[in-house]
Amino acid sequence: MNQPTSVSIKEFLDQDEQKDLLRLLTAGSVDDGKSTLIGRLLFDSKRIYEDQLSALERDSKREGHAGGGMDYALLLDGLKAEREQGITIDVAYRYFSTNKRKFIIADTPGHEQYTRNMVTGASTANLAILLVDARKGVITQTKRHSHIVSLLGIKHVVVAINKMDLVEYSEDAYNQIVKHYKRFIVGMNIPDVHFIPLSALNGDNVVDSSENMPWYKGKPLLDFLENVHVDSDRNFSDLRFPVQYVNRPSVDYRGFAGTVGSGVIRKGDTVKVLPSGKISKVNSILGAQGQQDFAFPPQAISITLEDEIDISRGDMLVHKDSQPRVERQFESMLVWMDEQSMKAHRMYYIKHANNTTKVRFDRIRYKVDVNTLEKKPGTPFELNEIGRVIITATRPLFFDPYERNASTGAFVIIDPVTHSTAAVGMIIDKVNPEDMHSRITDMERKKIMRGEALVSREEREKFYNQKGYTLWITGLHGSGKNELAYSLEKSLFDMGATVVLMDGSTVRSGLSRELDHSAPDRAEHLRRVAHVCKILNEQGVMVICSFISPKNSIRKQVEEIIGEKQFSLIHTHAPLDYCRNNKPEVYEKYDKRLVKNLPGVDVPYEEPENPAFRFDPKNKEQWTDEVIRYLKKMKIFPIEEER
Repeated sequence: MNQPTSVSIKEFLDQDEQKDLLRLLTAGSVDDGKSTLIGRLLFDSKRIYEDQLSALERDSKREGHAGGGMDYALLLDGLKAEREQGITIDVAYRYFSTNKRKFIIADTPGHEQYTRNMVTGASTANLAILLVDARKGVITQTKRHSHIVSLLGIKHVVVAINKMDLVEYSEDAYNQIVKHYKRFIVGMNIPDVHFIPLSALNGDNVVDSSENMPWYKGKPLLDFLENVHVDSDRNFSDLRFPVQYVNRPSVDYRGFAGTVGSGVIRKGDTVKVLPSGKISKVNSILGAQGQQDFAFPPQAISITLEDEIDISRGDMLVHKDSQPRVERQFESMLVWMDEQSMKAHRMYYIKHANNTTKVRFDRIRYKVDVNTLEKKPGTPFELNEIGRVIITATRPLFFDPYERNASTGAFVIIDPVTHSTAAVGMIIDKVNPEDMHSRITDMERKKIMRGEALVSREEREKFYNQKGYTLWITGLHGSGKNELAYSLEKSLFDMGATVVLMDGSTVRSGLSRELDHSAPDRAEHLRRVAHVCKILNEQGVMVICSFISPKNSIRKQVEEIIGEKQFSLIHTHAPLDYCRNNKPEVYEKYDKRLVKNLPGVDVPYEEPENPAFRFDPKNKEQWTDEVIRYLKKMKIFPIEEER
């Protein structure tokens, strides 16, 4: 008796393994009943364990919002804040299986504040269930979620008109909502829309057909979900295999690991490596179950090639007769997800496939009014806003239009300061040549003829989020000026500043190579440095200079060249004995008469009259922080409001 049971269990598990998976999400406004619907779906399909059921009964009495009855929403609303307020905040994922299909359900928030969480849940879904309260009809959140579903290329939508029991199961109320929604989505990319009237609380048309709505002749929700066809939604034509990791467990194996984004890859296939363009053949494919002859999305595999080719993370394998776009500029629809508004001149990070690089927003074509689908003039994006932009990356990306291939057409924008997700985007296509940001106009040609820059200083400073400025540090050899300069450079760089450091040894090795340390040559040396600082400041770059510059007259000339409004003098004030101990090698050379013209010894050093800072070595640990506080206070860096 044991053997047949064992066989039947194995057969059951094998059969379960072969069932296809449907990823779906629920979305709607607050109190539309998303969590209740999923809870009811699990309950009525008998997919809840006894301990879960006991906990649900207990929690419904203690925290429920169903008037003493079973509150099915508590199966999904797990956060304390969700249960207290009766709303969904985070995306809740639930897995369940029926005899026909496996499901992963993402229950997404309805509150406008958490629309970004809805985008997260929608990013991997094959189907969306949009809930509409039968009493309220199609509202702003319904429209916003429909637009996001359309943008994300979800081809199958169920409009679940919930709470039909509260409108007395009225067919007229149902028909009015259907008519309104169909009129709204004209022009949207949602090819497959179905409408189901139901009551999640009472179970009408959730698992079983409702006796209260005999006028509805369609399938109940679960029956529809078990039978909807989604396999053809994937792109099996264009091979896109972004390399995530180079696998080298031994000297005899060099595999390239990743997830098949689209297409089918087979042993013996000729593949092309981007961006190098090298060609090779697939030697082997290793999957979760061992060696296999082919792989398809979304399988995670490791492949080997017949030839030794230099391949790194971020490279992509494709079939040579079906290649993606390889461009730095592209147009995209964007959903802004950050509570901080877009900084139009800031460089952001883009995460695309397995590539990460920097991008800028060259143009905001328009933003979309989700109520009317009207296109508004492009201004920097705020939280939850949607629009079309032109983006330029610092290096080429390998992409396809999102409509054709979601795996290479989607990306994430990351804030460089907070490292939080700022936006998600769907690539439309490469930019037309006439729309290129770098196209030279007739007016710009005239500027070039006059020797005028096409990018203004103000534009550069907005782009870098800082003012072009020079910090000039003066002091004797060994006074600590170089320590301050290098510490400042590192701290400002880590904060996102664009900064250049110049000191005596580096400049004298090139720019002032032919000059010695005599008074005239020293003056010429510092004059050259000052002009370089001025040029860099006009480009919006901050400069840190560490030079003894011993005379007040020289420092005054430097300030006049650079400009009083973009110059601050810092004096690292230290007695000669301290300097000798701190940098003995320089003073020992003087004592041995190997050098001369040493400021503070055989050449006078004139202390600055009114420096912005006069630092004492006793407080050396505080120098860098004081200067950075000064830059923030003067709005030199950053120039925007502090986050």
